[in-house]
Amino acid sequence: MPQNLKPLTALRFFAAMWVVAFHFWPNLGVVMPAIVGKGYLGVELFFVLSGFILSHVYLERFKNGTYHYGEFIWARLARIYPVHIAILVGLGLLMAGLTVVGIQAGDKLLVWSSLPAQVTLTQAWGLAPQGGWNHPSWSISAEWFAYLTFPAFAFLMVPMWNRPRLAVGLAAAFLILLYIAFGSIAGFPLTRATILWGALRIVPCFALGCTLWLLWNTGAIRTRAIASGVTLGGFSSLVASTLFGLPDFVSVLACGGIILGLGALARNGSSILSSSWLVYLGEVSFAVYMICIPWQLVFSRGFQKLVHIDPEHMPVVLWLIMVAGVVPVAIVVHHLIERPARNLMRRVDFKRDAVNVRGRLKIEY
Repeated sequence: MPQNLKPLTALRFFAAMWVVAFHFWPNLGVVMPAIVGKGYLGVELFFVLSGFILSHVYLERFKNGTYHYGEFIWARLARIYPVHIAILVGLGLLMAGLTVVGIQAGDKLLVWSSLPAQVTLTQAWGLAPQGGWNHPSWSISAEWFAYLTFPAFAFLMVPMWNRPRLAVGLAAAFLILLYIAFGSIAGFPLTRATILWGALRIVPCFALGCTLWLLWNTGAIRTRAIASGVTLGGFSSLVASTLFGLPDFVSVLACGGIILGLGALARNGSSILSSSWLVYLGEVSFAVYMICIPWQLVFSRGFQKLVHIDPEHMPVVLWLIMVAGVVPVAIVVHHLIERPARNLMRRVDFKRDAVNVRGRLKIEY
């Protein structure tokens, strides 16, 4: 099995909480800090990280002809689908319960016309223009698109195996040009696309993550000092890009630097971001991301009903409790739904022949 890159697992938690801060800040009713205002880029961080990690696990198998598409897709579905469906069902029940107790949660959640796309994880492919339901799940739909098309990414990566710097340069150029072109044509940044263009939004980030893994795989960053410098440089660039309002592609490329640097630190034996509790929080980050909006709805509307607090001007202490509370709720979801369902689905045994790109038998699963 490939090396367990614990710092990158921990990084997922910080990405999730960046998104949480972005969504929850309006409940305070005060001006949003610049770095929080860019919290939607936490999704881009997830997308780049996804390309890196999936390449780490599967790209060499693809190159060697031992990659099994059915096994790969089933494993990815087991990772994201149970929580997604559970929250869809939960939201329907929640809306019914809130209505019974006289809490109006709005009419933009239960959009029945988009339910087929929600169930098939195609809501970010332009097939559910009305959105609704659990809005963050659009990014899971985008991830599903990347999973389904992973062989296409792999076909492009393998010829660049020994030219990773060129691959990274091309991926970065593609990302920058696409962001500029999309913004000029659509009138809004690709990094703010969700339902209509979410599937496109993941493509440049996922490709960048794949190429960064190619570079990482060569051992180009050979010392902890250099790896620390790359990580710190990426983080500093990310903060500066948000504070000075630089184009989003600068921030995304900075996220790539953080991922590359942390991956190199792990490879060089560093223990940074590798403590068991940080890695555990990274493991529950998917549940954090998926449950944050339903939790925000229950918490803010609940206190509005109970003690007549304006959900758009919450006291700081109460707001902090809401932010912190998303973690234990996510832990419950992780242990009661995500992990058991994933383990159950992965019991399926793929005893099929895996063939390489030339069609020759290589290995049996």
